[in-house]
Amino acid sequence: MRGRSALLGLVLLASIPASARGQAPASRLEGMWSDPPVTPEGLFCFFACTDAGLARLNALLDNPANDARPFQELQNEAKQFERQYIRDQLSPAARKRYPFDPAEDPGFLRCEPWGMARQIFAPHQLEIRQRGADRLELRYGEWDGRRTIYLDGRRPAAPAPSAMGHSVGRWEGDTLVVESSAVAANIIMLPDLNAMGEHSGELRVVERYTRSTDGGTLHLTATLTDARTFRQPLVLKKLWRWAPEQQIAPYDACERPTEFKKGVTP
Repeated sequence: MRGRSALLGLVLLASIPASARGQAPASRLEGMWSDPPVTPEGLFCFFACTDAGLARLNALLDNPANDARPFQELQNEAKQFERQYIRDQLSPAARKRYPFDPAEDPGFLRCEPWGMARQIFAPHQLEIRQRGADRLELRYGEWDGRRTIYLDGRRPAAPAPSAMGHSVGRWEGDTLVVESSAVAANIIMLPDLNAMGEHSGELRVVERYTRSTDGGTLHLTATLTDARTFRQPLVLKKLWRWAPEQQIAPYDACERPTEFKKGVTP
């Protein structure tokens, strides 16, 4: 990116442990993460993003003809491009329901917690903790959602579908790889609150979590496979900023709406 990106790339100073390097893999990821750095990539991927969308944003930022245009305007243009890109990846049936009308969202209508395919791209906090030798817990600020990642390879023969599914993890060097299945049909972030979609009970997700060299950023690359929803596997990305000063509070602020209109974002 050119000088424009440098002006936008405000660096949020965080307390990064000096011992971040050289730790066991789980220790490198453990702790509290939150909103991404205030950089063009961080802002664009606040919920989730694609390589195609990021490439479009970078092209707009690098074009001298756009030097006088506000970043928000360029970001919106790149997001519109990205939504069309995602639409093209959907099956004909899924395309008819994309983007999903927020007024039909059970989280909005009935205060139902988000499912896994939406929660992993939620904004704000993500806390990663080792819970014994055989598992990790991922706790999210949105809905105070929690997932267990089994590190001992346990895979029930026929796990009952659930909102969070069944997740098995392994380490590839310093990268945490998580494979999830048995995820009940639900809503998915494609790639933000204004462009949600739906997935079937056939969804399989492979997540890869890595920490930046300087320790300040957590990166997620998630590959979603669902033949009923996607024409081919879809790859979404997200990032968080190291935020050890933050805490997750109980989620008790949801109120069911009394008046709303379909087709209008709440």
